[in-house]
Parts: sequence; structure tokens; C-alpha cells
Amino acid sequence: MLGAPASPQHEESPIASDALSLDDIDELARRAKDGDRDALEALLSAVRPRVLSTCRGVLPHLADAEDACQEALISVAAKIGTWTGSARFTTWLHVVAVNAARSTYRRLKRQAVPVEVMPADRPDPRTTSVIAGTRLDLLEAMEKLEVDHPQLVEPLLLRDVYGLPYDEIAGLVDVPLGTIKAQIHRGRRLARPLLRESE
Repeated sequence: MLGAPASPQHEESPIASDALSLDDIDELARRAKDGDRDALEALLSAVRPRVLSTCRGVLPHLADAEDACQEALISVAAKIGTWTGSARFTTWLHVVAVNAARSTYRRLKRQAVPVEVMPADRPDPRTTSVIAGTRLDLLEAMEKLEVDHPQLVEPLLLRDVYGLPYDEIAGLVDVPLGTIKAQIHRGRRLARPLLRESE
């Protein structure tokens, strides 16, 4: 399976994934981008825990997050050539993982059968977002916001959910820093009433 954790018999791997620094990951990514298949496999194994963690930040159920993680790793393998190397590979990876998680959420939502859910006494901290009642409330709000303001969603998620610095977000979406700050501020203002609607 693509990007699956190395099993004990794969001890010949030249770099242990838990020992990789950000510089090591960037170097593997450069080699993978240049067509080194072994580097790509090592890279996917090394970043899988990070990708899964990012996906779990969006999707509360482990099985769904694992599906999104797999989708993200396939995307990394297919699109590694689009990483420019101007920012950390892990920053680029973060966007790929967030997009995979949101894509998985959309797919699950289309397939879902409506059921009546009893409200919990208090929010479960494992599924609660910083800026919404639950992660699912947040995803619903982002889906609504994206209809009229698609350019605001990604920067807002990257800043308010994942805590990326403004300058990294600006580099990732290739928009000036001042514009990114304005988009995030506007996104927050537009998202607040949507979050209230979903409570």
C-alpha cells in the first residue's frame, strides 16, 4: 500500500523515518522530484504520520482520516513535481493533506444517509475545533463559504485551524502577505454567522 509504514523487515531503509529532520525531508523531496523512486517511497513513509495527523484535524473518525491520508499520499506521489522548493516541503504537504481531507469529507457527505443525532451533553474535545462547535460544524461552514468566496477558505483553514504563519500561507497560495491577512480577516467575519447557523 502506498505510503504505508515500513514493516520490521524493511530495516534496510537508509533513513529511519522517525529520525528525519525538516532538512532531511526537504532533501528526500528534492530527490523524489528529480525522479528517484526510492527517495519517493522513503518520503511517503516518513511523512505519513504527519499527513494522518493533519487529516485527523479535519475528520474526527480515524477510518475517514486514514482514507484521506491515503488520498493525500497518492496525490503527493503524482504531483511532487509541482513542489517548487521555495518553501518547506512539509508546508506544501500540509495543503495537499488539508485538500485531501476536505475532498474526503465532501465524498462522505454525498454518500451519507441522514440519521437523527442526539445532542451530546458537552462537546467531545477530540472532535472540537478551535473556531467552531465541532470539526463538522467547521467543515459545513467552509463548504457554505466556498460557494461565494472560494479564495478565502484555504487561507482561513491554514491559519485558524492549522496555525500556519501568514508569510507561509502567502507563499503557498502565491498571494501578497497583505492580501492574505485581509482575506483571513474577511473569511473570519463571513464564517462567524455560518458557524452560529450550524450550532
